[in-house]
Amino acid sequence: MRHPAFAFVSLSALALAGCAVGPDYVAPTPQSSAATGPFLSLDPAAVRPTELPTGWWHLYNDPVLDGLVSDALAANTDVRQAKARIARARAVLRGAGAERLPQSSLSAGGSYARTPDSQLMPGADRESANFDLGLDVSYEVDAFGRISRGIEASRADLEVAQAEADAVRVVVVADTTRAYADAASAAARIAVAKSIVGLLDETLHLTNRRHDAGLEDGLAVARIETLREQRAAEIPALEAERRAALFALATLTGRAPADLPPIAGSRALILEIAAPLPVGDGASLLARRPDVRAAERRLAADTARIGVATADLYPRITLGGNAGSSATSLGDLLTGGSLSYLVGSLIDWVFPNQEATRARIEAANADAEQSLAAFDGAVLQALKETEVALTRYARSLDRRRTLQDAQAAAERAAAILRAQRREGTVDSLQVLDAERTLAETRAQLAEQDAQVSRYQIGVFRALGGGWAADNGRPRT
Repeated sequence: MRHPAFAFVSLSALALAGCAVGPDYVAPTPQSSAATGPFLSLDPAAVRPTELPTGWWHLYNDPVLDGLVSDALAANTDVRQAKARIARARAVLRGAGAERLPQSSLSAGGSYARTPDSQLMPGADRESANFDLGLDVSYEVDAFGRISRGIEASRADLEVAQAEADAVRVVVVADTTRAYADAASAAARIAVAKSIVGLLDETLHLTNRRHDAGLEDGLAVARIETLREQRAAEIPALEAERRAALFALATLTGRAPADLPPIAGSRALILEIAAPLPVGDGASLLARRPDVRAAERRLAADTARIGVATADLYPRITLGGNAGSSATSLGDLLTGGSLSYLVGSLIDWVFPNQEATRARIEAANADAEQSLAAFDGAVLQALKETEVALTRYARSLDRRRTLQDAQAAAERAAAILRAQRREGTVDSLQVLDAERTLAETRAQLAEQDAQVSRYQIGVFRALGGGWAADNGRPRT
């Protein structure tokens, strides 16, 4: 028959079960209207407000880039570390969930003893054996939500790890694309530099012929030769820049520099999407940005930990039992006469001195306030980075259009002066100035093409490209 006092304690504990103390988490709402509306820097020539697709790098329609990004996501060392952190967070969550289950332990032991003659009692056996078997079971009644709040915090910690892994993927994909683009841009700029040198070689050859015919002095030859060598000197630096980009690409894809496949450096055209970029709006940005999601989930975890700390103000109720057997032989170990059991409950309560507990609650509240401020900061940072990236990209397109016009004008001017020199109406120094202007303009335009490519990738990086599911929750 169950003892009435034990029944009362058990029923009271079960009645309290499921009552979690501490604040219930409510996701914060960004204060700025810009967080849900369109971006300020929506230049129709550069971007459009349609939603960013998953896997933005596929917009470049470059199979080599697609393969490199896949390699980076599979083998990059930072991504591997992030995956390990997710696995650890999952293990911690599984451990927190196990606290809801009864805890049990099984013990067994045996001993054999021989008593000296000097200590042997009359009629007692000199040699004896003893065998013990026991089972302990305990169950903590989650009366005030200590366990459930702990599980809530661990689940949010797992989601933080998942969001941070997505943030690592965003960086790795953007850096991989940037390294591939930089290698391609350097190759394109090398081609431009070589074409400029080739053009100056033709000019130098013609000037030498005119000099030999007595139509030009040595100063014109020397100046054209100087300009030609200046432009030729830029090629080694560009080649070094290209190799550095390929070395970076090898590291990002988890390879040694010597192991990067040659096809990774075969592109010699600027990597660029010609159409306006899809960028979405502020609301989709915040749902997609991994750092914002990580900050929000960290706030949820810290809010749950307030409940964990608050639960220590109240009694901790544990129901337990023990069953055991003790005998002098293995055959008698499980007989009815050797069995014993004990069932009871335990209330553990730190009272009345709860200052340490209240200090922990205050610290947990401060952590939550800090996490809320960090979330607000992450929202503002995301909006700022995106607006800056959009502005830089749009203005880089404007600058390129201006340089394209300047190059067209310089080409016309150089062509006119070359024709006039053939007619003898201008000297080579005037042609040299036109050639210098054309060379500088072509080099600036090639550099600007590379800058446009970099800023375009910067837009995708700021948008947090492609790591959120359709409902805005993190993907596992």
